[in-house]
Amino acid sequence: MSVSSSLVALVCRTPENAATACQLSAFSAQLTKRGLVSILIHVQSRSELQQALQNAAALPVTHLLFLSSVCDDEQSLAAEILPAVAQLHADAQTLASDRYSAGEALALLLLSQGHQRTGFMHAGETPEIARQLAGVNAGLQTQEKEVQLLLTAGRERREEAYQSMMAYLKKTRAAERINALVCSNDELAFGALQAVRDFGQGAHVAVTGYGNVAEAAMSTWHLTRWVPRSDLRVTETLNRLLEQGADNNSGWQQGELEVRHSHQGKYIPGEMSQCGCAIRH
Repeated sequence: MSVSSSLVALVCRTPENAATACQLSAFSAQLTKRGLVSILIHVQSRSELQQALQNAAALPVTHLLFLSSVCDDEQSLAAEILPAVAQLHADAQTLASDRYSAGEALALLLLSQGHQRTGFMHAGETPEIARQLAGVNAGLQTQEKEVQLLLTAGRERREEAYQSMMAYLKKTRAAERINALVCSNDELAFGALQAVRDFGQGAHVAVTGYGNVAEAAMSTWHLTRWVPRSDLRVTETLNRLLEQGADNNSGWQQGELEVRHSHQGKYIPGEMSQCGCAIRH
């Protein structure tokens, strides 16, 4: 069967946030442009994955792309049930974006605003998160500082971030609080910003995100963030899956700062007199 007649199965957990939905949309759109047909397999557990793969065995599936981890042995399970199907995991180390540069750039931006105590929020330790945190610390160390607080949200959802940030604000004295927070993705940044607004009491924490969620540009958030080249990463991923070839050009790993207002000090002259987190105060 030629690539043009391939049926590509995209496997992921049921989307829990806008970032996951954006990723699914990007892969589906590019497969369509390549003249390929894709199916989505949404599963939450190993047993569900096993059943879904067994169902897929009745279809002419030629390629399998894991967009998120479902269980520890998902790829070996797929190889057992669909032995002739080429597969790839999009979250593998070889397809990781340059999170180190992202963390370093965001830290330097926050330092330029005079923030003295910076925290980092994530939804679980992974090699990518470790690299981003290392980048943040590298940036802070240019002024002999380091990350003062690690906050963990249970999942990459804004409600989890909201609860984590709110709990921190309630239990920490004003004089001891961080005044800047680097979040490992946009969803966590939205939740953290909302918590600061709802807490009120003069609290101010500059917040930055990471990702491609369109909502970040809305007036509700004015979120400053690092934007990875997800379009190029999707292309690279599909090239590896469909053509078994990697691009020696690492442009797909790169990204750029998208500067708005959420990272600023509380009083900044210009278009807005307050930063993103203070809009509702």
